[in-house]
Amino acid sequence: QVQLVESGGGLVQAGGSLRLSCAASGIIFSRNTVGWFRQAPGKQRELVAYITRAGTANYPDSVKGRFTISRDNGKNTVFLQMNSLRPEDTAVYFCAARWPRDWSGEGSPGEYDYWGQGTQVTVSS
Repeated sequence: QVQLVESGGGLVQAGGSLRLSCAASGIIFSRNTVGWFRQAPGKQRELVAYITRAGTANYPDSVKGRFTISRDNGKNTVFLQMNSLRPEDTAVYFCAARWPRDWSGEGSPGEYDYWGQGTQVTVSS
């Protein structure tokens, strides 16, 4: 049974930092692309970062330079370091894993196979 378990969410003031963790069981995490997504009320789920099995990270412009995704394959865990947080970063954050495909699509939630339960990140002004 595959499980992704997130931790590290919470309440932080604008300008602060949080580090999210996503621990996987039931899969070899290193064999997957792992993404972090977020969803705010009334908005679509959007990509905030993903990291490939080779360790290459990608970010949208909204978080580039502020967020860093990394992975510890020995611990079967992926991290999201979030710095310089803004109120607009407030959302439920999800981690997700994607098995290799013959096509690209790492930026799309529908392309991922496994999801965590989500963790709330709230940034106060």
